[in-house]
Amino acid sequence: MKSLVVLISGRGSNLRAILDAGLPARIAAVISNNPGAAGFAFARERNIVTRVVDHRGHARREDFDGALQATIDEYAPDLVVLAGFMRVLTPAFVTHYQGRLINIHPSLLPLFPGLDTHRRALAAGVRIHGCTVHFVTPTVDHGPIIAQAAVPVREDDTPEVLAARVLEQEHRLYPQVIRWFLEGRIHLTPEGRVEVHGVDAPDAALLVPWS
Repeated sequence: MKSLVVLISGRGSNLRAILDAGLPARIAAVISNNPGAAGFAFARERNIVTRVVDHRGHARREDFDGALQATIDEYAPDLVVLAGFMRVLTPAFVTHYQGRLINIHPSLLPLFPGLDTHRRALAAGVRIHGCTVHFVTPTVDHGPIIAQAAVPVREDDTPEVLAARVLEQEHRLYPQVIRWFLEGRIHLTPEGRVEVHGVDAPDAALLVPWS
């Protein structure tokens, strides 16, 4: 059975969605840079190993990433999943896990990389917003896109209301993409694009309709 390591920093809602999805994999460990990460509770309820690599104990990003990499590699995971992990990773770390490090971002990339995506979407006046699962590359939030889920932007939305609507789709999208990876359906082309094999095109895109 393939194994995953999941990295979190806070509440762990995407971690919970992954744990609840019944994926054909072993969650080898949940690791956080934050000793007080609330998401640890979900892992401990299921007797999953939790580890802390506190970034505040390292003077340089490179030192933290080296310690984090060493901890992850103890479990030899097939896939490393960033689930609300709020650290910018160094190129050396990202390269070490090339092709097996994925992230979920709360916008329809390439729109709104970085932070505060929901406020920025509302300020830009977009009518469709959403989330993206992508492979991680050294350029933050610019890796090859695997799948996206879209939601409507409504006239009375606040950043908080829009965030909740997007988060609901994150909880659907991320476990599905992880399942595809575990099943060997996801392939990177030489041009750096992602193909999802054995899935109908609308399902592969996961463009969410609304009423």
